[in-house]
Amino acid sequence: MSRVCPARPGPCARSSPRSAGPVHGAGPGAGAGRGSRAYRGSTPRPGPGGVRQVIVSGPVIDYPGVFQALPGAVALLTPDLVFADVNEAYLLLSGRDRAQVVGRFLFDVFPDNPGQPTASGVRNLHASLRRVLATGVRDAMALQRYDVEEAGRPGEWEERYWSTVNVPVLGPDGEVVLLVHRVEEVTELIKARGIRDSGRTRVLGAELYSRARELQDVNERLRRAHAREREVALHLQAAMLPALRPPDHHRAAVRYRPAAGALNVCGDWYDLVELPGDGRTAVAVGDVVGHGLRAAGVMGQLRSALSAASRVAAGPAQALEVLDRYARSVDGAENSTAVSVFIDRAERTLAYSCAGHPPPALCGPDGAVTFLDRATDPPLGARPEWAGRPQARTAFVEGSVLVLYTDGLVERRREDIDVGLARLARSLARHRRAEPGPLADALLADLVPPAGLTDDTALVVLRL
Repeated sequence: MSRVCPARPGPCARSSPRSAGPVHGAGPGAGAGRGSRAYRGSTPRPGPGGVRQVIVSGPVIDYPGVFQALPGAVALLTPDLVFADVNEAYLLLSGRDRAQVVGRFLFDVFPDNPGQPTASGVRNLHASLRRVLATGVRDAMALQRYDVEEAGRPGEWEERYWSTVNVPVLGPDGEVVLLVHRVEEVTELIKARGIRDSGRTRVLGAELYSRARELQDVNERLRRAHAREREVALHLQAAMLPALRPPDHHRAAVRYRPAAGALNVCGDWYDLVELPGDGRTAVAVGDVVGHGLRAAGVMGQLRSALSAASRVAAGPAQALEVLDRYARSVDGAENSTAVSVFIDRAERTLAYSCAGHPPPALCGPDGAVTFLDRATDPPLGARPEWAGRPQARTAFVEGSVLVLYTDGLVERRREDIDVGLARLARSLARHRRAEPGPLADALLADLVPPAGLTDDTALVVLRL
C-alpha cells in the first residue's frame, strides 16, 4: 500500500515505489521506462477537449492583448447573451465602438432589419447560442443573411452575409460560463464581386442562401433526433445504475461525469451491495472500453453479474473471478476493468481486489491517504487462460473515507498517472472532513480540468 502524509512533503517512510507523491519532471513522455502499473489506460489517450498547461520561461503571455490582436472577428458573450468583450477586428467589421457594444444585450445592438419582413438572423443566431448553452458543444451555423444598420446613419441598413461559429467556454463544473462568438463576413462572396453579370450574381446569391437555409433545416432535424436519442440514453443509464438505499444512503455519495462533448452515457459504472451479516457492504466501480449505448449495454451486464456474484462470494477476489469468467462470454467486455471492496464495519477491515483498475484511496481521520494497490491484476478477460485473482486486506479507523473512481478522474494526456494520483490524495486530505456529497463535489471541482474531462468518470465516496 502507498501512503501520502499531508503533514510533511513527500511520501512516508513506509511508502513504496507506488507512492502518490509528486513526480518530478512530469511532462511529455514522463514516466517512460519506469515501473508501470497494470492499469488499463495508463498510456494517456487523446480525447475531445484535451488541453495541457505549458509553463515556459520568459515573459508572461498577455492574453487580453492576444485576444485584441486576433485577426478574426471574435466576441465573448455571457450566458445571458450580453457582450463581455470584443476584439478590435469585431469592432471594425461591425462598424461600432466599444461603448456601443460591451455590456449590452446582443440583439439590442444587432436587431433584425425592420425593412425585411422575412429576416431570420436574430431567430437563427439565438437558436444556435441556445444549443451551445444547452449542450456545451460548439455550433457552426449555416450561411446566414443578417443585415446591419450603417454606423452613423440611423435607419439605413446594409445587406450583409455571415459565416458564424459559436463555441462554449466551460467552467470547472462543466457548465458554460462564456460563449465565443466568431463571425466572418462573406457578403462579397455572395455578391460575387468581379462577375460583370449582375443577374448571375443575384442568382448565385439566391442559390447559396437557399442551400444554406436547407442545410440549416436539416441540421435542426438532426439535432432534434440527437436530443431524443440522448434522452433515451439517459433513461437507459439511470435504469442500469443502482440508487443508494438504506441503511448506507447517509454514508455514501456517487457522481458521474461524461467526457466533454459525450452523449452523457458510457461504460463507467458503480455498485453498492448490502452483504449478509451486520455492517457488511460490497462496493465496486468498473469501466468498459468505449462510449455510447453499446458500452452502456455491456456495462449493465457486467454490473449485474458482479452484483449477484458479490452476494454469494467469499470475498472480492472470488467475485471478480466469477465476473472474469462471465466477461469472456460477453461481446465487448474484454479488457474492461473493475475494483471490488468488501467492507466489514464490525471488524473495521477492508478486503479488496483490482482487475486492471486504478486503486481505491483510503483517507484516515488524520489526513493520511493510502492507495489500496496490493491486489492488482490484469483487466477482465485479458489473460489467454483463466486464473485466480489476488486479494488483500487492510484495517481502517472509524471516520475514514474510502474513494473509488474510474481512470478519467486521474489520467491526463502526456502525464504519468502518479501525478494524477497525487492530485487526488491532496484533494482528499484537504476535504476529508466534509460529508460524502460535498466531498465528492469538492474532488470533482479540484480534479476536473477547465476544458472538461477527456474521459468519462464515475466516483463513489463512502464514510466508514
